[in-house]
Amino acid sequence: MAKGTEVVNQISGIGLFADLSHSQLEGVAHTFEEESFPEGHRILRQGFGGSSFHIILDGEVSVQVGGQERRRFARGDFFGEISILLGEAPSADIVVAVGPLRSLTLGGPKLQEFLTAHPVVMYRMLQAEARRVHDTTQWQS
Repeated sequence: MAKGTEVVNQISGIGLFADLSHSQLEGVAHTFEEESFPEGHRILRQGFGGSSFHIILDGEVSVQVGGQERRRFARGDFFGEISILLGEAPSADIVVAVGPLRSLTLGGPKLQEFLTAHPVVMYRMLQAEARRVHDTTQWQS
């Protein structure tokens, strides 16, 4: 991954990292790996262990359950955390790149260590999860 100023500048604009100092952002850039996926690439699939946490830098993914798109995630959104935190296979049937996708990726075993070292990021993740639950609850009513 390009560890330079470009990545630090990109992640400084992501809400998950909004409260981090410049040196902490540099640490994040060195902790995560950058991955690119072509359009149509299946990043996560149900029944297969979710082994990575992804933060979208560019592009979108479609989250599908029961053959229907349930949500789209774009720049600054993240996915893959639930299966890592619960130690279970992904709950979505599939998470697929809608177009070319760039993400920062952290292997599952490293997620807990990263979050406990950055409690403000953990809090922002918890806020985002609460928003997702709230939105899902509204869809079902």
